[in-house]
Amino acid sequence: MDSASAHGDDLEIELRLLVEAIYLKYSHDFRDYALASLRRRVLHAVAQLNFATVSALQERVLHDPHTFSRLLQILTIPVSEMFRDPGYFLALRQHVVPVLRTYPSIKVWVAGCSTGEEVYSLAILLREEGLLERSIVYATDINPLSLERARTGIYPLAQVAGYAASYQAAGGRRALPDYYTAAYGGARFDRSLRENVIFADHSLATDSVFSETHLISCRNVLIYFNKKLQDRAFGLFHDSLCRRGFLGLGSKETVDFSSRAKDFEALVRSERIFRKR
Repeated sequence: MDSASAHGDDLEIELRLLVEAIYLKYSHDFRDYALASLRRRVLHAVAQLNFATVSALQERVLHDPHTFSRLLQILTIPVSEMFRDPGYFLALRQHVVPVLRTYPSIKVWVAGCSTGEEVYSLAILLREEGLLERSIVYATDINPLSLERARTGIYPLAQVAGYAASYQAAGGRRALPDYYTAAYGGARFDRSLRENVIFADHSLATDSVFSETHLISCRNVLIYFNKKLQDRAFGLFHDSLCRRGFLGLGSKETVDFSSRAKDFEALVRSERIFRKR
C-alpha cells in the first residue's frame, strides 16, 4: 500500500471516529452522511478552526461544546437563497396550490430549512395565493444558530436585492421589497410572514414524524446523505404526508432510486415535485 492510500485510509478512520464521538456525546447523527461531502466539510473545519488533524479536532469537540457548536455550523450550513430554482416555485403555484386550496387548513413542512430563505419564499407564495392565513409552516433544522437567524428574518440587503429576478420568475405578483423593510444594510421581512411558522429542531437522521402534512419541501439536503439515510428520510416524508400529499426536492435529488420509490409518483418531474401514492 502506498503512502497516499494509507493516508486516505487513516483519514476515513478519523472521520468515522469523529462522527461516532459526536453521536455519542451530542446525539447529532452524521454517520450516514455521504462520505465525500463529510470529508470535504470536516477538512474545511480542520483548517477553519486551526487544528492539525481530524483527531485533534475530535479531542477538542469531546471536551468543549463551544468547539462542537462551531463545527456544527460548518457541517450543516448549505447554500441557501430565496426562490432558488424559480421553476420549482412556479410549478408549486400551478400544480400544487390548486389542490391545497381544497383543504380547510394546510400544513407545510420545510425540512432542513437552514437560515430560512426558503421558508420566507414559501410564505410569500402562500400569502399571494391567499393560503398563508390558514396554513401552519413547520421549519426544521438541526442547527440552532441557523434556526435563530431564520426566526429573525433579517438578511443582508444586497443579498436580498439579488433575489428579485428569481421572485418574478417564480410567478411573483408584487415587488419583493413590498415584503421587507430595509435599514442599516439589512432587510427585515414582515413579521406577518412568520406568524404561522413554527421553527423547531428536528433531525432527519434520528427523529420521527411529528405531524400530518400536505406539502413537504426538502431541497438540497438529501444530496449530503448516503442511500441508507435518504431512504430513512423518504420514509419519514411518506409517513408525514396526508393522502396524495406533495413532496418537493432539490434539482439534483430524486426519489426514483430509493427503496421508497414505489411510494411516490412524479407530478412535475422536471422540478422534482412528487406526490404520495
